[in-house]
Amino acid sequence: MVAEGSAINEIREWQMTEIKVELTRRHALLAAGGAVAGASLGAPSIALAAAEKKGDAPPPVARYSVGDFEVTTLLDGAVNAQEPQGTFGMNVEPERFAEVSRENFIPADEFRMFFTPTLVNTGNELILFDTGNGEGARPARGNMRLALEHAGYTPEQVDIVVLTHMHPDHIGGLMEGGSPAFANARYVTGQKEYDFWSGMDPDANGVTKLVTSHVKPLAEKMTFLGSGDSVVSGVSAMGAFGHTPGHMVFMLENGGQQLVLAADTANHYVWSLARPEWEVRFDMDKEAAAATRKNVFGMLAADRIPFVGYHMPFPAVGYVETTDNGFHYVPSSYQLNL
Repeated sequence: MVAEGSAINEIREWQMTEIKVELTRRHALLAAGGAVAGASLGAPSIALAAAEKKGDAPPPVARYSVGDFEVTTLLDGAVNAQEPQGTFGMNVEPERFAEVSRENFIPADEFRMFFTPTLVNTGNELILFDTGNGEGARPARGNMRLALEHAGYTPEQVDIVVLTHMHPDHIGGLMEGGSPAFANARYVTGQKEYDFWSGMDPDANGVTKLVTSHVKPLAEKMTFLGSGDSVVSGVSAMGAFGHTPGHMVFMLENGGQQLVLAADTANHYVWSLARPEWEVRFDMDKEAAAATRKNVFGMLAADRIPFVGYHMPFPAVGYVETTDNGFHYVPSSYQLNL
């Protein structure tokens, strides 16, 4: 986003100070003559104590504009994992998996998974799409609250929480300490998705247990949508089934601009998005998920619409172009900030 005038003035003042300091040093060296230069030629270098390495320092938020809507992607966290073909491209030969990985400059034996909830400020409502892994997943993930604070908001300011589907990394942040994390919010999710998970035995698996503890207590404050229904004006739901039975994506439209929140339509920018027919372990209906990828990313490519992918490399915003084999992910640079 464009810096405020005061911030620009501070930067200019800092730059001018640096220039003055550099000119002062240069004049001092010139005044000392060749003796200074001669003395320095034979001087031994001085080794300072090694500074502590800090590791990864990814930005926790990134902000974009869609018309008058302000869209902020929030980094809930990222984890490294081994043996990616145990998750992606399960129906292709290892040699082919390795070849495609090499062509895209990524290793075939390790990968990084990102988790990116999205905040949309329409000017009238503050809407959070998905809530991350939750407090029990820290430190590598479960940092959505911290990211929200970096974005300049508090959980109490969130008006609406939208759940694209009910996998744990999307609903884990609904509760904190046994209480709703977003005390003043109402909730929106797909009717088909809610009916599927809430109708199962609560102890059937980890997802149903989390739905029982995190989603069902909020049902009285929930609005249930079908494909084509609206969350608010300019935010509409689209069925994108396959990853889960009721998985939904959301179209943002304002001021003649569009952006799609694609959730888990693709879980990796190469091994899923670029190769839509490659099977993903997390997709419950693999055939339907592949068809959804072709439909959604085909639409995005044809209409040149940007999208946010929950598991794309942070800041998770980009475009899609068609290729002979499927699609190619093109990360956004500054297009949505102009």
